[in-house]
Amino acid sequence: MANMKRSPWLLHYDGSSCNGCDIEVLACLTPVYDVERFGVVNTGDPMQADIFLITGGINTQNQAVVRQLYEQMPKPKVVVAVGVCACTGGVFKDCYNILGGVDTTIPVDIYVPGCAARPQAIIDGVVKAVELFQKRADEYDALPRKEKRQEREGKTDGGSDLS
Repeated sequence: MANMKRSPWLLHYDGSSCNGCDIEVLACLTPVYDVERFGVVNTGDPMQADIFLITGGINTQNQAVVRQLYEQMPKPKVVVAVGVCACTGGVFKDCYNILGGVDTTIPVDIYVPGCAARPQAIIDGVVKAVELFQKRADEYDALPRKEKRQEREGKTDGGSDLS
């Protein structure tokens, strides 16, 4: 964390949760826990976000929205699933409209379990996301300009798009 080159911006999206995890995420932004001391800034614009923090499970109504938000984020990006519902579908996983956790729609990098996830666990997940983002940013900055352009346009050679 001492060698951080840029402050990653965090986008929070509530899938279909009971709002327990959302309240804890908002608690992380208050002066009591102050997650911004680790260099993250909360944003509402996916085109400016580096870390995608999702609470709640994925259902048929929000699946396209989650996928669209993920695709709008620039590379490199990190996805954090907060709460048992975002990790696996939670107590709602057997409901007719719940498809499961976030990983049923987009790739997830960091899982923060809990019902509701505690602010300390969320902050731990965000710190891990910042470290992973910095690592990916360093790797991305090392790419030649031509490869960066091809990656942005989605013209990679069969490689994984798990950014």
